[in-house]
Amino acid sequence: MTLRALTALTAALLLAGCARHDESTLPGTLERDRVELVADANETIVSLPFAEGATVKAGDVIVVQDRALSIADLDAARAQLAEAEARAEELKNGPRSTTIRAGVARRDTARVQRDNAVRERDRLLGLVARSLVSQQEADRQSALADAAESNLREAEADLLELQEGTRAEQIAQAREAADAARANLQGLETTSSRLEVRSPIAGTIDSLPFHLGEKPVRGATVAVLLATTAPFARVHVPEPLRARVRIGTPATLRIDGIERTFKGQVRFVASEAEFTPYYSLTAADRSRLSFLAEVVIDAADESLPSGVPVDVTLELASP
Repeated sequence: MTLRALTALTAALLLAGCARHDESTLPGTLERDRVELVADANETIVSLPFAEGATVKAGDVIVVQDRALSIADLDAARAQLAEAEARAEELKNGPRSTTIRAGVARRDTARVQRDNAVRERDRLLGLVARSLVSQQEADRQSALADAAESNLREAEADLLELQEGTRAEQIAQAREAADAARANLQGLETTSSRLEVRSPIAGTIDSLPFHLGEKPVRGATVAVLLATTAPFARVHVPEPLRARVRIGTPATLRIDGIERTFKGQVRFVASEAEFTPYYSLTAADRSRLSFLAEVVIDAADESLPSGVPVDVTLELASP
């Protein structure tokens, strides 16, 4: 045999070896991505705009819960925000001239009252020295004079504060209070909007577990959607084949009731076996383990039904 013939034969054998594949057919079901929508509050269901089996778009309202308490909370939060913003604006603008004039009048009144109290005290002290009034009466007037002096100092301090204007710290505190009220309102608006449970995807309503008038607990599933995108096959890969199944492994799918076959590829393989951990099994027992896998269909018709049986033939390369 010539060298050329030997080279050609070797290449042919290599190609033939590369072309050999194992094929393993696995039973499964045709599925679609499933989305569960939950209640965000423990409120009564007042509206179900769609029935089970209806097709919805992303953003459509699926379930409406009672918003009476939420609306009341929102009204109170809006009032608190308006009050906080008005207070911040008031401090920013500072006291009005009429307020300052009123402060001047209060100071002048306190000064007159102080002067009168002091004069009366001095008069009584003089009468005490002449034994015309009791010391007790003079002491009472002295206390009144001291109180009038305190009132005058307070009125002078208030007037000085008005004349100097609002401090920067007070303005900053008022603004922070307004920001807190605004954030509280935004949080309540978000919570209120969630009382309308909306579809995050385009899909079909598979289940509505609750009816009108029922009151689901917070976190309970109130709607189940199936995506309208192309379906995929869910199968279980036996443990002896697991090492040869990878993301992208090609496959052929045969769906019950449909004559044509479909091409697809593996998009997911579980990293852990179902039910029993491998380290508790013997070598013989491990062969009974299975790994969940999903096989997406290439260019599948979106009208294919969900839940029907399917046979998936994985095209496994030689080990």
